[in-house]
Amino acid sequence: MLKQIHILSIVFTVSLLFACNSKPEPAAEEKEAAETETHAEDGVSMTADQIKSIGLQLGPIENKELSNTVKAMGMLTVPNENKAFVTPLSGGVVRTLNVRPGAFVNKGQVLAIIVNPDLIPLQQQLQQLNAQIQLAELEVTRQQDLYKGNAAPLKNYQRASTELKTLRSQRAGIEQQLSAMGAGRSFSATLPVRSPISGTVSKVMAQIGSNVTVSAPIAEIVNNSQIHLDLNVYEKDLPLISVGQVIHFTLTNNPGKEYDAKVFSIGTAFEGDTKSVPVHASVTGEKTGLIDGMGVTANISLNTQTAPAVPDASLVNFQGKDYIFIVATDKPAHGADEHAQHEKGHAEETHFMMVPVARGVSDVGYTQITPLASIPPGAMVAVKGAFFLLAKMTNTEGHAH
Repeated sequence: MLKQIHILSIVFTVSLLFACNSKPEPAAEEKEAAETETHAEDGVSMTADQIKSIGLQLGPIENKELSNTVKAMGMLTVPNENKAFVTPLSGGVVRTLNVRPGAFVNKGQVLAIIVNPDLIPLQQQLQQLNAQIQLAELEVTRQQDLYKGNAAPLKNYQRASTELKTLRSQRAGIEQQLSAMGAGRSFSATLPVRSPISGTVSKVMAQIGSNVTVSAPIAEIVNNSQIHLDLNVYEKDLPLISVGQVIHFTLTNNPGKEYDAKVFSIGTAFEGDTKSVPVHASVTGEKTGLIDGMGVTANISLNTQTAPAVPDASLVNFQGKDYIFIVATDKPAHGADEHAQHEKGHAEETHFMMVPVARGVSDVGYTQITPLASIPPGAMVAVKGAFFLLAKMTNTEGHAH
């Protein structure tokens, strides 16, 4: 009996020890939860190589003029007086071509030389007329002297004067004809083709050896200095538009860069069958990269206010709230001794803090923000690549440290 009691005591003791060793440590679970919470507060760290690989870019929080706007679509247009075809003043064969697309040319610059053998007969006729006029002038002088000496009748003098006037008239006509063709008065079968305006060559339609006529342009030139917007504003928004309003617009195929314009004219009739009215605006400031015919997306400002704003790409949404990532000046320490070596190995990392914000007005790629937590003055914001920071942070949160 004593032996059975002793055996039961041993079994009970072993079972108790096994149960104690098998139970999970609450401290470990709490530690993991605390680490996850701490990481969410700290944000996320990135190495220089990681920043480069995701194309992350930094920028300040800007004070931008954001406004309630009317959105409109349209295109860039150059007025007809700032566009020109380069055409020869006479037909011929292209001998030299001194122009290429994209080149800037000045008004009067020779862009091509053409050969027209038909010029030679005109120039020859001009030379003959000059010789005849010299003889006619002598004859008029002689007849005038004879008439004054009563040696010849008046009609001879009058006939010589009329013939001289006729020859001079013929010479003036040929000179005008040669001048209109761009040809000189001396014998030459070549004609220079000059640029009618200053601007950029948009097209070249001829080549050396091609036969050109006055109805066949050699090139097209566009002067973008007077480029403007042609926008289509719908009837319901028309009462809100007035001359002088500021427009912010982006190119449809390149929305990353913003340009400015100002309304200078509002149409008085609907465009075709649409219920839209054309609104014209002159482009102000930078015009580099703007080309006739480009599509644009524009916001016509109604009332403007200056407010802190960031590019739209800076904002991320996490668990129903909006955030931005700022560069932390000092990376927070984890506090535990076991992480000391880990921190040393990441000394070259950039740490990003996630700061909650409230959204405001959005206008052409920028959104007004009101920080809901303290942001150091001059803090740099992840203006591009914030989504990747959020992805890395949330992915790390799902794993134990």
